[in-house]
Amino acid sequence: MLKEEKKAHLVLPDGRDIQLDVITDNMGNHSIDIASLRKDTGYITYDPGFMNTGSCMSSICYINGEKGILRYRGYDIEDLVQNCDFIEVAYLLIKGVLPNTKERQEYTQLLNKHSLLHVDMRNFFRSYPHGAHPMAILASMVASLSAFYPEMEERDPEDNIDITVTRLLSKMRTIAAFTYRQDKGYDFVEPRYDYSYCENFLNMLFSSPVIDYHPDPVHVKALNQLLILHADHEQNCSTSAVRLVGSSEANLYASVAAGCCALWGPKHGGANQAVMAMLNKIISDGESVESVVEKAKDKNSSFRLSGFGHRVYKTFDPRARIAKKMCKEVLEAGHAQDRLLEVALKLEEVALNDDYFIERNLYPNIDFYTGIIFHLMGIPQSMFTVLFAMGRLPGWIAHYLEWRHDPYQKIGRPRQVYSGPELKKVIPINER
Repeated sequence: MLKEEKKAHLVLPDGRDIQLDVITDNMGNHSIDIASLRKDTGYITYDPGFMNTGSCMSSICYINGEKGILRYRGYDIEDLVQNCDFIEVAYLLIKGVLPNTKERQEYTQLLNKHSLLHVDMRNFFRSYPHGAHPMAILASMVASLSAFYPEMEERDPEDNIDITVTRLLSKMRTIAAFTYRQDKGYDFVEPRYDYSYCENFLNMLFSSPVIDYHPDPVHVKALNQLLILHADHEQNCSTSAVRLVGSSEANLYASVAAGCCALWGPKHGGANQAVMAMLNKIISDGESVESVVEKAKDKNSSFRLSGFGHRVYKTFDPRARIAKKMCKEVLEAGHAQDRLLEVALKLEEVALNDDYFIERNLYPNIDFYTGIIFHLMGIPQSMFTVLFAMGRLPGWIAHYLEWRHDPYQKIGRPRQVYSGPELKKVIPINER
């Protein structure tokens, strides 16, 4: 990072010409430093949704929405998906480097060691009402980890990073699997030392004493890749929530629980469920894809195509290309036709050849495909956001730890533009 000699000039209504520093990041992008704007001028900026506001300096993730670039710690997302598994990528995000063979093996052993849940935590699952949303259970159970491991609140997580992080990575996976089993009314399946991270998760979901279940290698590969694709995405809603809560010096578990709650929303982690609901409705209503596309283009219609367009990407979502290929691999491995995928691919074809969508850069995003992949793997829609949270966890942890080393390190406290009434006087209750 460098501050350029060239300044940005801001002319205020009272005629003052304010000079602001210009910061250039490692990719050549420019930003205006307004950290002292209110102190120096009495003014603040107004930026709904923080679309033009850089909240921190971060070395974890880089996105170029205009060019469709996504990188973790400098590595292109496609390169990571093709050559690494999820645990290697988690290690990269949290520690800053890819592990060698020995480090990878030691990390796997730590994950296995900390994958079991405290017996009292296991009992919690039976207390939730039937039909409780899996994200409600996930968020509360993650927050509860700080009650079962209170010693972590007395230490800097960086001093004991492997234990803290692997405990979260392992136990969150177990919590997610137990949440599914509880909803189904099945007994819990313990993690196994001889299975990989993703094999273990699928086995804890689907293993049964009455069938000879072994995780499908194609499904294991797909889950690995999906978790990698979701592992980080810069300062999104849930990551910003983790950093904001962490800025109060709340512990790691509380901060990640906040991330789970932020991810729960349909505009964030629930987007792939919206895609599935849309595809199912198209099929059940017997609509043609062409008529659905025309309805989406009608400015008088409230209908919108779920899974198209992205807040950041103004071209094709780089994760979507990978997910589309993965989707076809999972389908072909099952030797079956799936009506949902047929409709999805037809919808993509029609939309991508329509000037309305081309002119507005409305390309399919990752959510357009992930729900279909989970569906083909036998995972219910209620669990989609839980799997998203499992993938995003390494990114949340990395951002939490990065904040702890931020020299600025002030508690997050946005300003507001007040739109309420001026001073009012209380009228006695008998005169109102």
